[in-house]
Amino acid sequence: MDGFAAVDFEFARQVLQRGIAALYLVAFVSSLNQFRPLLGERGLMPAPDLLAWAASSPARGRLLRPTLFRWVRYSDRMLVVLCWLGIALSATLVAGLPQLSWPWVPMAGFLLLWLGYMSIVSIGQTFYGFGWEMLLLEAGFLAAFLGSDDQPPPTVVIVLFWWLLFRLEFGAGMIKIRGGREWRDLSALTYHHETQPMPGPLSRQAHLLPRGFHELEVLGNHFAQLVVPFFLFFPILGLWVPGPVPALIGAVAAAIVIATQTWLVLTGNFAWLNWATIVLAFATIGVPGIGADAAAPASDPPWMIDGMPLPWLIVTAAVALLYVVLSWPALRNLFARRQLMNASFNRWQLANAYGAFGTVTKERIEIVVEATRDPDPDAATWHEYGFKGKPGDLTRIPRQFAPYHLRLDWLMWFLPLGTPLEEWFTPFLAQLLRADPATLRLLRHDPFDGERPRWVRAVSYRYRFATRAEHREGGVVWVRDRRRVVIGPAHLPGEDG
Repeated sequence: MDGFAAVDFEFARQVLQRGIAALYLVAFVSSLNQFRPLLGERGLMPAPDLLAWAASSPARGRLLRPTLFRWVRYSDRMLVVLCWLGIALSATLVAGLPQLSWPWVPMAGFLLLWLGYMSIVSIGQTFYGFGWEMLLLEAGFLAAFLGSDDQPPPTVVIVLFWWLLFRLEFGAGMIKIRGGREWRDLSALTYHHETQPMPGPLSRQAHLLPRGFHELEVLGNHFAQLVVPFFLFFPILGLWVPGPVPALIGAVAAAIVIATQTWLVLTGNFAWLNWATIVLAFATIGVPGIGADAAAPASDPPWMIDGMPLPWLIVTAAVALLYVVLSWPALRNLFARRQLMNASFNRWQLANAYGAFGTVTKERIEIVVEATRDPDPDAATWHEYGFKGKPGDLTRIPRQFAPYHLRLDWLMWFLPLGTPLEEWFTPFLAQLLRADPATLRLLRHDPFDGERPRWVRAVSYRYRFATRAEHREGGVVWVRDRRRVVIGPAHLPGEDG
């Protein structure tokens, strides 16, 4: 740190700008592939209906977060255009091209990504109701003020990234301590690898590790999320304390965060949550001798301070002041008895509260969707639909999808936890009965190869990972037992099956 300029954080800026842009690219690709069948004009929860509802009265309109579709009529074609523009702009920022110009150019690029993706999230309803959506939005907003390659990154913006990472990690740690007893008696991770929303290829191996290892996992998690975050701020002491020690402490704290998040990447599929946390952790790693300051003149002209133009310093200082004002609710929430998890306190989703898995489910209940072409459902042979990410086929090893987000599969996990079935699941079953091609593309396997079934039903099963002996004997990854029929047999209104 050197006053207004974070001269040792050029490497951090490069990782932040390119990493956040890469995550925006993934987010726009995810929306391009999934938004229309889920939320498009003929989707499960059509966004035009939400927009019409919001436009019906000023009070309702105020409940809707900012979106370009308030002023530009929504259509699936416009959604595709927005996604492709987001993909193209993200790719240029990943390549570092706007960063070669004045700082206002990458600022405009990231603000356009922020506004464009917020326009999607604001009308995404349940399918976009995840904490990592607001995390990506906030990270994109802050990335807009990191500047360009010909000047050092602003100190205040680097510190704001530390504050974001602190809220993300410490908030998650406090949610767990205040949450289920399993986090306090160290048993949480004896269940979590098996019951998490979307297991990964190594989740079963992690689950089968000894109980003592899982207890150490929980202790390590508490240390990484409740103790380490305070050390993320140590590099700022470099303004007053000479020597490498403050920067080294911050780098070690970042390394611990990166290590714990990498373990989560290897053992699960949490969209871009863990990847974003890893990228943000690099904000605390200073590497001297890299960047524009290495070749900077000995003294600045009058319109420059610490190698940065005065107007740019004024803008970044204004952003910092804005964050001081906006951060009070999030700071208070961290120490509140009834802590909110993944909450936004303003319409622009800045200075949010974060947290995840305050409680851990003890058993895995899966909703399996089945259909048949037989006329009599009572004597029918039923066939299962296969999903891309969630468990189904007992012999199939879970795949790695993160940082890509399979939104339908994630919401299927929430169904047994009490999500209202009529909200989106009943329309989903109706689309299967219609053999809607866009909906079927969201699935891994359609047992009818595009033909319409006569009947559909939803059945609940309890799933658990196979033991090593069960795997050796039958080659299975999962073992399941049937519970009950949740919905059905059902067919479309007006049809006799």
